[in-house]
Amino acid sequence: MNAKSVTLYVLLALAAFGSWYLARQEAGEEESRRPLDPLHRGFYLVDARILGTAPTGELLYEIEAEHAEQVDDDSIDFTNVRLDYSPETDVPWSVVADSATIRGDERRVLLSGDVRAVSPASESQPETEIRTEYLELDPDNFVAETEQRVQIRIGERSLTATGMLASLDEDRLELKSNVSGKFLP
Repeated sequence: MNAKSVTLYVLLALAAFGSWYLARQEAGEEESRRPLDPLHRGFYLVDARILGTAPTGELLYEIEAEHAEQVDDDSIDFTNVRLDYSPETDVPWSVVADSATIRGDERRVLLSGDVRAVSPASESQPETEIRTEYLELDPDNFVAETEQRVQIRIGERSLTATGMLASLDEDRLELKSNVSGKFLP
């Protein structure tokens, strides 16, 4: 090999290294200018526990879920959900469901899949259970509502209906249509 060939190889190697180096720097700048991918902005929790408070700061309710994940539209999706009211609220209801969603800034909890709301028996009242496939719960105002088929059991008595509005803090229940029931003496 002569000096001219060696010089040519060295120049080619320097040119290759220089182009690789510049391409690498430009790719880094391009990555830093890209906006965040919205699929990676949210959070994911395992064994989540969320506390709902009154404007005064006192605890109203607690939501526990096996998983909680923020999705694209700033909603939070939950799986295997349980909502319990604080003992200070004097609302003895517990609500469980396969899944739930809280959308954006709304405070309503949209429960779906084997939804069960239970008020335990007391000295004056037997256990009350509400079952449905979908329930919208406003936990701050203690209101539960559905347009779906609902089954209500109060002790040994049972009712079915289509649609329901319940005021959990007043133990008041309004059935909307197609009401039928079974009452034994």
